[in-house]
Amino acid sequence: MKCIPVEEAVGTILCHDITQILPGEFKGRRFKKGDIIKEEDIPVLLSLGKDRIYVWENVEGMVHENDAAIFLKDITMGEGLTYGEIKEGKITFSAAYDGLLKVDADRLLELNMLGEISFASLHNNLPVTKGQAVAGTRVIPLVIDQKKLDQAKEVLDGHKIIEVKPMHRMTIGIVTTGNEVYYHRIEDKFGPILRKKMEHYHCQVAGQTFVPDDKEKIQNAIREWLDQGVDMVFCTGGMSVDPDDLTPAAIRDSGCEIVTYGTPVLPGAMFLVSYDPKGRPVLGLPGCVMHAGVTVFDLVFPRILAGEKITMRDIAAYGHGGLCTSCPNCTYPNCHFGKV
Repeated sequence: MKCIPVEEAVGTILCHDITQILPGEFKGRRFKKGDIIKEEDIPVLLSLGKDRIYVWENVEGMVHENDAAIFLKDITMGEGLTYGEIKEGKITFSAAYDGLLKVDADRLLELNMLGEISFASLHNNLPVTKGQAVAGTRVIPLVIDQKKLDQAKEVLDGHKIIEVKPMHRMTIGIVTTGNEVYYHRIEDKFGPILRKKMEHYHCQVAGQTFVPDDKEKIQNAIREWLDQGVDMVFCTGGMSVDPDDLTPAAIRDSGCEIVTYGTPVLPGAMFLVSYDPKGRPVLGLPGCVMHAGVTVFDLVFPRILAGEKITMRDIAAYGHGGLCTSCPNCTYPNCHFGKV
C-alpha cells in the first residue's frame, strides 16, 4: 500500500476502515477497507481529518484481500451453502438449509498449512440449521501473491472442502424385546422417547412390535418390518452381553451384515450397526439411548439420514472425543462430544 494526498485518491482502493464520529448522532464506520474512493468522498474525508490516506498500490501479481476471499470461496465452497458480504476481508459461509455439515478436515489442514490463508469451520458431521454460520475464510495480509492462491487451488485439486448435505425423512419400524415389557410387567419407555427423537428429525415411526426374549421371534419381527418397506429398523432391549440378551444374534440371523457391535463411545458402548441385503440400516440401541440425553445414537443417526453408510472406521474414530461428561446443563452439539 502507499500513502497519498486525499485529493489524489479518486479511483484508488482504500486500505483501511475510517471511522466517523458525530457527537450524539453517530459513531461507526464511514468508509470501509476496500472502498473505491469517489470524487464526492474527498470533502467527507477532509472533514474527518484525513489529508492523506493509505490506498492499495496496484502491483502485478498481487491480489487484494477482498478478491482473495472470493477466490477462496470459489475453490472451497461446496453444495448447500450460501455466503454473505465481505467484511474486513472475511467471507462467511452459512447453511442454505437444515442438514449435516461435512468438512474435509485433511484438506482443510493442508490449506491452512500454506500460511497467509485462514479458513475456520465448525466441526465435521455437525447437524446445522438454515442460516447458521458454519465457516469463514480470508487471507491474513491486505494483499497476497497470486502464487499463494494458486498453491491453495493446487492443494485442493478440485475438491470442495465444505458442504451441507440434506438429511432425508425416513420411516422407521421399532422392535422392542424383553419379557418384562412383552408380558406387561413394566411399561415400555423406549418407544415414546424414540418417537420424540424422530419428530425432531422429521422422520416417521411406522409402528412398534413387542416380542419376548426369543431369538426367532425377534428375527421374524425385524424381517416383517423390512418386508413392509420401512427405511430403517431400531431394535431396543436385549443389547447387553447377558445370556438372555438375544437381540444382536437375532439381528445377525435375520440376514443383516453387522458393521460393529460395540463402540468406543460413552454412553453407547453396546450400540450395534448393521445393514440388510438392500442396504437398509438395522440398529441395535442400548438402554442408554432411553435414559441419557445424548449418546452415540445422536452422533450416527444424522449421518445415516444424510445418506452415509457407516463403516467400522467411522465408529472407531469416535473414540477421540467419545466421552460425554454428562454436564448438568447439556449444550450438545456445542461441546466436545463426538467431535472427530
